[in-house]
Amino acid sequence: MTDRHLDRRRAWTAFGVLALPLLLVSMDVSILYFAVPQISEDLHASATQQLWIFDVYGFVLAGLLVTMGAVADRIGARRLLLIGAVAFSATSVGAAVSQTPEQLIAARAVLGLGGATLMPSTLSMVRTLFPDDRERSRAVAAWTGIMTAGVALGPVLSGVLLEHFAWGSVFLVNLPAMALLVIAGPILLPRTPGRPGTRFDLLGSALSLGAVLPTVYGVKQWAAEGFAPSRLGAIVVGVVLAVLFVHRQRTAAAPMIDPRLLRSRAYLAAIGGNLVCSFALIGNAVFMTAYLQLVLGYSPFVAALWSLAPALAVGAVAPLAPVLAERLGRARAAGVGLAAGVVGFAVIASHDALATILVGAGVLAAGSVVTMTICSDAVLAVLDPAEAGAGAALGEAAQELGGALGIAVLGSVAAVAYRSDAAAHLPGGTSDGPAGDSLAGAVGLAASLPDRLAGPVVEAARHAFIQGLDAAAVAGAALLAVAAVIAFSGGRRRPSAPATPDPRR
Repeated sequence: MTDRHLDRRRAWTAFGVLALPLLLVSMDVSILYFAVPQISEDLHASATQQLWIFDVYGFVLAGLLVTMGAVADRIGARRLLLIGAVAFSATSVGAAVSQTPEQLIAARAVLGLGGATLMPSTLSMVRTLFPDDRERSRAVAAWTGIMTAGVALGPVLSGVLLEHFAWGSVFLVNLPAMALLVIAGPILLPRTPGRPGTRFDLLGSALSLGAVLPTVYGVKQWAAEGFAPSRLGAIVVGVVLAVLFVHRQRTAAAPMIDPRLLRSRAYLAAIGGNLVCSFALIGNAVFMTAYLQLVLGYSPFVAALWSLAPALAVGAVAPLAPVLAERLGRARAAGVGLAAGVVGFAVIASHDALATILVGAGVLAAGSVVTMTICSDAVLAVLDPAEAGAGAALGEAAQELGGALGIAVLGSVAAVAYRSDAAAHLPGGTSDGPAGDSLAGAVGLAASLPDRLAGPVVEAARHAFIQGLDAAAVAGAALLAVAAVIAFSGGRRRPSAPATPDPRR
């Protein structure tokens, strides 16, 4: 066996070591789905505390991605990976044995910090492990597929564990994979020297945290509870701080992100592509969950199992993304994925049968992941290996923001359509109460009504929900169609993008 084959096999073995922790970090976003009721009962958590137990992980993860990516560039991605794995393991144990809601919220916040050290570091390590463009593209396809699968698998694994163990098991499941990373990482992962003498931009770090946290918080709260001046204010604060962050990166002596990247069309287009696809994927996933439980009446666990169907499409299609990019060029291949997403949304809007909606969701997921794979690879292609941490982290932060925006915007579109249809079809003035606001409200109201009244209320509310789902699908399709046109236009202007475009030109 030649040295080249040995190096290739070693690189993929090292990638396998990275894959399990990456899967678990992505699963932690959704793994509490079934555990929250048990946690609430055992720890006597209030409704507000329940929300923070579930959401604080994602908030901290999103807020610290760019900062931890910059730390990886300074001290080396491998070192930060190992530190993050130890911290993630220790905090998982702390979360599992929490005795109060406050302790668990704090542990989930620290887990978010640990996740923020692991996600950009793994992508940075991919840049180091695979200097060959084709091999790197395949690795990025696998990385994207693993991340997407993890979010889908989280609720299912949670349900299985809770059938046999206490709620702390959903945290302890992290330990074996993190132990593997700590043991095998120093052997298989190449040492990344970093830039230890480079001054760290504390102000830039604070601005990045201040830009992401209030924006994601404001958007998620708006989606969950409706408009409030405080939520709009949080978003405005986040946008202002984002502008200040960009200005800081352009003027600082030692910026977290090379300011020339912020002028690179290839880099910014790739980040935008990731944001748009995350918008579509996460926004649609929320409706899928509600449709399966509230319209079809499935239990949460059965609904989670059905939700795995689109993930199967992702697993089948993600490896094709590098092939498409090589044959069509990155921009056109990304456009193909976006166009597939349009088709997926159109199928979802065309019929309310389960099989049809699952097919549409599968096509949407497959197309979106193809585009996200190509965009993530394009991000790495323009990055110097010494700067891959922060540059990759900005793309991941865009995905987090895109998901929050998808829930908020598509949720708002669906809510308007629901209220309009409910007002026309709900019987006996029930549209003035909670039934007129949401399907969940209608189901709750129906539980207190006689059967002769409950049936028509639920039936009308389910019809209104389907109208909202269709409206959200049309809105999502319109956004992806615009993005696809832009991508195809870019492909015509640059029919053969270079394998490693240089952002410094």
